[in-house]
Amino acid sequence: MKHVEIKGIIPPILTPMNADETINERELRNQVNRVIGAGVHGIFPFGTNGEAYALTYAEKERVLDIVIEETRGRVPVYAGSGCITTRETVQLSKRAEALGADVLSIITPSFAAASQDELYAHYMEAAAAVDLPIVLYNIPARTGNALAPATVARLAKDAPNIVGAKDSSGNFDNMKQYVELTAVLDKEFSVLSGNDSLILPILLFGGKGGVAGCANVFPHTMVEIYEAWAAGDLERAKKAQDSIRPFRAVFKYGNPNTIIKIAAGLLGSPVGDCRKPFCRLSAEGMDALKKVLETCKANGLH
Repeated sequence: MKHVEIKGIIPPILTPMNADETINERELRNQVNRVIGAGVHGIFPFGTNGEAYALTYAEKERVLDIVIEETRGRVPVYAGSGCITTRETVQLSKRAEALGADVLSIITPSFAAASQDELYAHYMEAAAAVDLPIVLYNIPARTGNALAPATVARLAKDAPNIVGAKDSSGNFDNMKQYVELTAVLDKEFSVLSGNDSLILPILLFGGKGGVAGCANVFPHTMVEIYEAWAAGDLERAKKAQDSIRPFRAVFKYGNPNTIIKIAAGLLGSPVGDCRKPFCRLSAEGMDALKKVLETCKANGLH
């Protein structure tokens, strides 16, 4: 199995779109270089912020191919290969491995309810099909299926290449249990926060970083959280962590993915809109977003 240190700030990179909703390949390359230039520790194509739910299989192949090519080995590439069925997940995972991904991030199945035993079997079959490190991805508000801490620990114990978990539940106790139950295993296991407001808290509790959607907007600031923590400068890390709160407060006006993409556009990155119908922000929300971006700029976020 390829060894990759799962750590740091990993942006779920946006998938730039042209006006006709085709992928803007040139801008995708620009975004790869933009975030790497800011010091990120990995890149995660077609995650939630990359609109994986709206991309076809062929588009995912193309996005991954571009990201791997443009990254040129500077940071690890995490491919989101989770699908609704085990069969599709295995297919996409194998394809991601063949294209040269460094790590797989596998989201839980969605739409139909799955028991913990079914989730365990799903992940074990996917893990057996590839020879890449796998990071489990728990985001129950989006998928309807939650990965229980005991299931994460069981998978980490039984599958050598399941080496991490990203928790986007927003439940800090759930994420803490991921850390606690895997810390006793005879292997390195990395817990990443999928909620940007909990990156420093989980680092302090033994986690390894975060898959940070806000890094598409303020990559330097998000990297600062991790780098300051790693340097032992907790005051600086806390300042960076707290500085993104006003921006995240705007998420109440709509889909966070949409707001992050609009924000990136307002700050000068021509990433286009999210695919319809997930592309609208109310006039009230847009006004709040523009105001907070001005405040963030004045406060040095970038």
